[in-house]
Amino acid sequence: MGLRDKYDHAIQTAKGKFHGNAEERDGKLHFKGTVASEAEKNELWNAIKTNPDWQKDIVADIQVTGGGASAQAAAPKTYTVKPGDTLSKIAKMTLGDANAYMRIFELNKDQLTNPDEIKPGQVLKIA
Repeated sequence: MGLRDKYDHAIQTAKGKFHGNAEERDGKLHFKGTVASEAEKNELWNAIKTNPDWQKDIVADIQVTGGGASAQAAAPKTYTVKPGDTLSKIAKMTLGDANAYMRIFELNKDQLTNPDEIKPGQVLKIA
């Protein structure tokens, strides 16, 4: 099975959003291109990360070209909790600041009652 097959989910997620290419080179899958918004970039990265080997298989240069507030409002950012995740780990990955975990908690009070109790499979809103 080639890397393109292994990352078919990510490639399918990229269709229509990612402007660039994904090519196999030197035993790695290289994504290089642009997306319109940070939300689309996160969606593509989340699809890539569904494969546990992504760190050794993927080289990616994904730039955001801009999409303004209306594009982000139309496609809110979400994150699906994986085993071993914490809100601070999610905040660090998605927002770049582990201390922003309470922002995620506040946005998800409809399904969370304690910031220390998240479950794999939950889909959290990220701002």
